Amino acid sequence: MRLIFIVWACTGALIIAVLTSNGTSQSHSFAMGIAHPLLGVDHISVMIAVGLWAVLVGGRAVWVLPLTFLATMLAGFAAASAGLDIPIVDSVISSSIIALGLLVALSVKAPIWLGALITAMFAFFHGHAHGTEAAAASLISYALGFTFSTATLHGIGIGFGILAASSMRQVALRAMGGVMALIGIALIVI
Repeated sequence: MRLIFIVWACTGALIIAVLTSNGTSQSHSFAMGIAHPLLGVDHISVMIAVGLWAVLVGGRAVWVLPLTFLATMLAGFAAASAGLDIPIVDSVISSSIIALGLLVALSVKAPIWLGALITAMFAFFHGHAHGTEAAAASLISYALGFTFSTATLHGIGIGFGILAASSMRQVALRAMGGVMALIGIALIVI
């Protein structure tokens, strides 16, 4: 728990430094890559939901689902950076929050290959969203930043999932999934 606090504190300090900077040269830097997923409820919700679902499925899923998400997110980032235009990105991102939240809320324990496939599909669109916002001069540093931030959020979701599963059986874990699904619905409605 102390490690999670340290990561959040450092990331928060970095975000504040980036947001208060007057220079535009940092607009798509490593720091902005870190900040981007932490500044949107959509990104935070999905990343934590992946961690929660990984804990719920258990076993190898605890590392397979987050790593699948990271790898496929980078593929989506590369596709967008190369100019691939996909018109439904925002809709899929909102839908991914609902779907992953419901998978947790309903305690769906999919086979690992299916969980990885579902995670990969959603991750591609999240990566694509990052790629459309990146400046060509700083693609690698920006990608490293949002990959670090995403991995941290997955870790936080896994931590929450482990705490919830061990302390209150799975009621709290499933309730967190329900909250994620409601956030996704709110993002579509608003």
